Amino acid sequence: MNTRPSVFSGNSAAAALENLRHAKPLVHCLTNDVVQSFTANVLLALNASPAMVVDPTEAAQFSAIADAVLINVGTLTQPHADAMLAAVHSANQAGKPWVLDPVAVGGLGLRTEFCRQLIKLHPAAIRGNASEIRALSGLTSTGRGVDSGDDSLSALPAAEALARETGAIVAVTGEVDYVTDGARSLAVAGGDALMTRIVGTGCALSAVVAAFVSLPGDRLGNVAAACRVMSCAGERACSEARGPGSFTPAFLDNLWLLNGEMLTSGEAV
Repeated sequence: MNTRPSVFSGNSAAAALENLRHAKPLVHCLTNDVVQSFTANVLLALNASPAMVVDPTEAAQFSAIADAVLINVGTLTQPHADAMLAAVHSANQAGKPWVLDPVAVGGLGLRTEFCRQLIKLHPAAIRGNASEIRALSGLTSTGRGVDSGDDSLSALPAAEALARETGAIVAVTGEVDYVTDGARSLAVAGGDALMTRIVGTGCALSAVVAAFVSLPGDRLGNVAAACRVMSCAGERACSEARGPGSFTPAFLDNLWLLNGEMLTSGEAV
């Protein structure tokens, strides 16, 4: 069943951002070793609270306390997998939502099998690039490591099928982001090509998705809001930055300063 994506409104993104800043969710991030500091700073800039607790026993304890959990398999090892499984089971028992970022799934055996195990454990959302979503759904893909070789729109049918299979909201990100629950799909425009030259923007987006899925209300819209908040801040940062080195501080500043007028104006700057 393919749906025609609706364009996600800035008004909805603005309302969700206001809710997020008021709620100040605590997000437990079991994420890859490369992006922990950047991910934490992105969440802090949005008024969320990050935590990185990685010991399996502590991870299980903390997931029951946190408002949401991120599972990112970017630098997966067996000890990481043990902690992630412990955190997921604990989150499920406590009724806390968790998000899967299936980094580089399809190209490597350990992470591919592990993520296929994880999607049977009821993630609230899955966020990946087109190649990752295609591979996770069982289709062929042309990804190379963390880089997608597929277009996000081409992966929308796979995302819809994956959403119906898992019950998760699935976000497939690219030049345009598509967010689906398997029946309804939303298109989220924005961003800038420079964002792909910075380590961690996609991984940080998955953490922001986790923060937004902790909010009450329409989960599909909340995940789309996470995508739009990040793309809008990225557009604004890229208009100011001279290159990758100056992008990161500009991006964090724009996340902090982002407001409803910026999200609803239809203009990036």
